[in-house]
Amino acid sequence: MANTSQRALRLLSLLGTRRQWSLRELAARLEVSERTVRRDLDTLRGLGYPITTARGPDGGYRLGTGRSLPLLFDHDQALATAVALQTAPSIVFGLQDDAARALATLQQSMPETLRAAMESMQLTQLRNYWEFPAPPIDPAALSTVGAAVRHRRVLVAELLRRDGTRPAPEEPDFAVVHLEPHHLVVWAARWYLVAYDRDARQWRVHRVDRLHPRHTTSSFDHRALPGDDLAHFVMGSHDRGDVLASWPCTGSARLRLPAHVVARWAPGGAVVEHLDADHCRLTLGAWSWAGIAGILATFDTHLTDLHPPELAAACRRLAHRYAAIPDPQPEPRKPPHDTGIAQTPTTKPDGTAKPQSYFGD
Repeated sequence: MANTSQRALRLLSLLGTRRQWSLRELAARLEVSERTVRRDLDTLRGLGYPITTARGPDGGYRLGTGRSLPLLFDHDQALATAVALQTAPSIVFGLQDDAARALATLQQSMPETLRAAMESMQLTQLRNYWEFPAPPIDPAALSTVGAAVRHRRVLVAELLRRDGTRPAPEEPDFAVVHLEPHHLVVWAARWYLVAYDRDARQWRVHRVDRLHPRHTTSSFDHRALPGDDLAHFVMGSHDRGDVLASWPCTGSARLRLPAHVVARWAPGGAVVEHLDADHCRLTLGAWSWAGIAGILATFDTHLTDLHPPELAAACRRLAHRYAAIPDPQPEPRKPPHDTGIAQTPTTKPDGTAKPQSYFGD
């Protein structure tokens, strides 16, 4: 029975991947006889799936539309769906109402036990003040970029300003880019597009909220990503379009570290500027000047050119405060365990070390 159920689910997934399958194709994909496929099709029809049959030499089977389909979710899948639909609106603009309606529709389609599990997973999202995601993404823009990635079409887009406004064509900062989009990446609730810039002839990482997609053009061939490590490329790109977050205190320092290293570990809402192969400037904020000084200390490297003076003063205060921490008191040495054997002195009369031997002197 278990094999039959798994085969029926696989058959259902095949029917959902394309418009029509012949009986011979389905039997070959499932590695069973055509008679078994017919029996499984009847099983799915009995469960309420609208599987239609097309007659004739080009006929076959396809999954119909226009009817409510029973959802074969297990308990964990139901909980995962509930969590995903409640957290998606925080990173995609305009999905709050749609996600709520989708969640309600799914709950109504679930068996009672799974519906109860989904309804019990009511989330309240609280803001993490140390993470600064990008502004929410317009679903239409995200859909355009995602389709360009999937179909490997060159994406023509305008670059938006840091505040999200769109320059007019006659303004000096107006720019249009022609990108070969390869990957969409979400990191710390920020959406990034990894693409090859045809104009600059180099790989770039763009914040999706800083792009205004116009249209797509011709297709392009696959290119190998530099280093062949997507995560490292995104996290190590200092010019990926991140903008400085608003904090009560904001300061910067020159670090004796490469920009790609600092960019990978800098907190959300920080900006990394490449200076040379071994140095970069990190601009970041915190609730206090001591907070910025503490973050800079985590990089454990030489710091110069600190701005403003309040930040430099905070670093000196922390240095004096840490220097005043007393050394821990050494624990008193315990006398050697009494074995009944006389202990041989380990030093000579002049205080120098005495050679030791397992066999005594």
